Amino acid sequence: MPGAKTVVCLAHPRQDLTHHPIVAELLGHHHAVWTQGTRSVNNDIALVHEQALLDIAAGQKFLRMSGFEHVVTLGHSGGGTLFAYYQEQAARTPDERESSTPSGRPTRLAAATMPVPDATVFLAPHPGQGALLMKMIDPSVADETDPMSAVPELDPYHPDNGFATPPQDSAFSAEFVARYRQAQRDRVARIDNRARELVAEADRYRAVTDDIISRRRALAPRLLIVYRTDADLACVDPTLDPNDRPYGSLFGPRPDLTNYGLTGFGRITTADAWLSTWSGLSTNADFVRCAPGVRTPTLFIELSGDQACTPQEAGTMFNALGAADKQHLRLRGTHFGAALTPGEPTGIARAAQAIDSWLSDRFG
Repeated sequence: MPGAKTVVCLAHPRQDLTHHPIVAELLGHHHAVWTQGTRSVNNDIALVHEQALLDIAAGQKFLRMSGFEHVVTLGHSGGGTLFAYYQEQAARTPDERESSTPSGRPTRLAAATMPVPDATVFLAPHPGQGALLMKMIDPSVADETDPMSAVPELDPYHPDNGFATPPQDSAFSAEFVARYRQAQRDRVARIDNRARELVAEADRYRAVTDDIISRRRALAPRLLIVYRTDADLACVDPTLDPNDRPYGSLFGPRPDLTNYGLTGFGRITTADAWLSTWSGLSTNADFVRCAPGVRTPTLFIELSGDQACTPQEAGTMFNALGAADKQHLRLRGTHFGAALTPGEPTGIARAAQAIDSWLSDRFG
């Protein structure tokens, strides 16, 4: 936008946001917009969040060098935690930044120039890739090598446990929910253990520098295949922390089917990427963990039909933010910003209007 002194920056760890619908909306409100990817756009098999922070830092440095007086980050969905993690690290002195990834690889964050943004917008942020997967992973998988294996007592899509065939809503007991959530943590812990075994194996080969076969083995990827990651109970039982969300998950209206398909979070990943991004137990990229380090003026927009972040989670995330100047808005819309009912404004349009007003109050 010619003459603009404020720029809104969009980024996501895994997705290309060039055609994000809020870009046109913000341009329509006469704001300059910058979108950028990371090195893992559209291929997150090797997505290490600490490396993605270096990519964000390069973008932030470029925007400062381009002459913008005010740089505002806008994190939608997984972009929320990416920017929260970036700000937490950028605000630290170089020697206080994370020196290694969860798998033990050096981050090089101490040597990076990491400008701190002037303000922050979170749009339908979820709690982080790992935290999101923690509530979506199917704990009834009995054998990690068999996509059809199941522990019947933990099967979220078995009628004995409270599941009802769509379009009926399911109804899970509090006892099952508690047992299910613990089993999800247990499964993630088991995958963590396997990932660390693979990391240690690669390290052993890497230590042998005078043998070409060992060097090749150190580089050869050992991929984790994680079956069935579309099994959040709240997606089929609307009474669990209710909001306006439609039935179904982020991947469609029949999670009892898509849970068995190829599509899903963290399905194929390196050990390093699993520990850095997808493990809710090991990742540093957790919104609530990072939020106290976000101290710039912050607008937190919750969309009322969000399937990835429920009201209780949104409240916890907002309360954790370290900013003295922070505002929490709850607007109608689905996680991706669509309208909840035909004919009404989209969540994206509502959010853009709110962002425009908020930015105008602070930067004119």
